[in-house]
Amino acid sequence: MCTRVMWPDADGSVVVGRTMDFHQNLHTNLWKLPRGISRDDRLTGALKWTAKYGSLTAGVFDILSTDGVNEKGLAGHILWLAESEYGSPDESRPQLAMSVWLQFYLDNFASVGEAVAWTQENRPRVAPVVDPTGGSTPAVHLALDDASGDSAIFEYIDGALHIYHSLDYLVMTNSPSYDQQLELVKKFHGLGGDDPLPGTCSAQDRFARALYYVGVQPQPTSQVLAIGAMLSIIRNAAQPSRIPDPGKPDASQTLWQVVVDLTNLRYVFESTTRPNTVWVDLKDLDFSDGSGEARLDLLGKLALEGGIAGEVHEHFTRRKFHIVSAEQAKIIAEEVAKARKARVGALSAESQVATIQARVQATLEEFIGAE
Repeated sequence: MCTRVMWPDADGSVVVGRTMDFHQNLHTNLWKLPRGISRDDRLTGALKWTAKYGSLTAGVFDILSTDGVNEKGLAGHILWLAESEYGSPDESRPQLAMSVWLQFYLDNFASVGEAVAWTQENRPRVAPVVDPTGGSTPAVHLALDDASGDSAIFEYIDGALHIYHSLDYLVMTNSPSYDQQLELVKKFHGLGGDDPLPGTCSAQDRFARALYYVGVQPQPTSQVLAIGAMLSIIRNAAQPSRIPDPGKPDASQTLWQVVVDLTNLRYVFESTTRPNTVWVDLKDLDFSDGSGEARLDLLGKLALEGGIAGEVHEHFTRRKFHIVSAEQAKIIAEEVAKARKARVGALSAESQVATIQARVQATLEEFIGAE
């Protein structure tokens, strides 16, 4: 699932885009998360921190961050990697539940360099959490990029952390592991080889197309043109709506895409099923300590099909963003399974989504109250 691509020289700006590909609705809203929030590793609580930087994130089920950018221009993107194996618990190293993995970096670091230095020194272990939409265990890797054009990819293969850090690492998709992707892409015309540029939805083909097209962009003369060009690149890597290939969520349809101007701090979100484009300039959001978390509701009354479009910072409303622990994710998955079983064939797909989200939200409110 997913494609991420950076354009580090868009007429003085660094622009990054990503698609979110998955086999079912992820109930994504946007969240404003200010400085000063206390968090922990969502496992044992041994690792604790207070958010040094505010961030704007795209949530999944309103329980974790899967994409986002902080107020210093550090952005992060969670993508699928089937080969991921995170290893056994190791109390001698910091541990992070997958649900808070991305948010840890957005909260604590201003640049890719800072994030990589901490990661190299501490070699943290990431613990998978259950996917509440289906009860399976996700396998993902993490990309970071910043306003200087720096880039890093973190992968766990056979229990070992691999860090790929370079200004040249502009594209990330899915399988195989990143070192193999870098070799495979060399066979295509314009990227070192003679094979024609491929056109399928496979991860290595999307990797090749994204890398090729970001390398042949004319210089834009405005932010609008830069964002439009990046949208065209990631749409070329997007996957059409279809029945997912059996056992391959990474071969699923594109649900939404994001473009982030890391230099000027604009976050652009576009849904495939609700195709109005919305954006937020981070300068218009209050990230001060005590300002409170806030949500842009893309699923309820302000849903994109209801007319919301354009610049939307005034539509954020105060609401608690609760990142689930590994144990809480299991409980939510059980609640979702019960809800689905009780309604098979009884409701429309749209009604099922709304009912499941309500069940998840009720469970979340219990967690928030307990903590």
